[in-house]
Amino acid sequence: MDEGKTMKKKPIAVLAVVTLLVLASWGLAGQDELQFERYELGEHHAFLLAPSESAKTEHGKPWVWYAPTFHQKLPSPRDEGWMIQRLHAKGIAVAGIDVGESYGSPTGRAVFQQLYEHMVAKGYSTKPVLLARSRGGLMLYNWAAEHPDCVAGVAGIYPVCNLESYPGLKKAAPAYEMTPDELKENLAKHNPIDRLAPLAKAKVPIYHLHGDKDGLVPNHKNSAILAERYKALDGTVTIEIIPGGGHDTKRHWFESQTLTDFMIEQALR
Repeated sequence: MDEGKTMKKKPIAVLAVVTLLVLASWGLAGQDELQFERYELGEHHAFLLAPSESAKTEHGKPWVWYAPTFHQKLPSPRDEGWMIQRLHAKGIAVAGIDVGESYGSPTGRAVFQQLYEHMVAKGYSTKPVLLARSRGGLMLYNWAAEHPDCVAGVAGIYPVCNLESYPGLKKAAPAYEMTPDELKENLAKHNPIDRLAPLAKAKVPIYHLHGDKDGLVPNHKNSAILAERYKALDGTVTIEIIPGGGHDTKRHWFESQTLTDFMIEQALR
């Protein structure tokens, strides 16, 4: 083989390897180098993931409100890092607060209101986008039902929308300081699927991802019921079904361009 041709091929091969390494490092940077600002708000752990430069809207600096946040383990850089990287690129912050296993109870909602007021006082938008992952649906939807004019949109990743489906009334009742029978009698006051009218009236758009094989939070008992009732109220809702999707941490949940675009559009609206 001609030595000159061999020498020409080596730099090309090396360049290709270096390019792949750089691209890989860019992806990892979004997942492993999230700069959490952690602080205490009352007796609760809160966090802020702020972009290097915030965008501006007529309502203040845009942000996405994430739930749940347990013991500072969520959002996860491994899971939500891809989305957060893209939100930051548009100047959108992400924030949240740990309310424990509140299951959307009034106690948890009161703490959520503290976070909302804290964020607005810092110049952040009066109309955040809510991002509900799993049981975060109970938390965010119940707060949103009482503050519909403070919501730009609701995004969901297999969100819980129905207390009877998950965690069940027996398990949820202590968080509501009720017996299971008392919670059942008052369910319409606390169940997201029964509290949609204020959000529809405020024209809050909704976009969920849900799997058709979710055994823990079945679509037909949660997102599907919510969508049917929201449409009946003339609300705007999209449920994107993930074929074969369960209640897991596969990449399709957290690298969804459609869900991310929805959050960006509503946050900057």
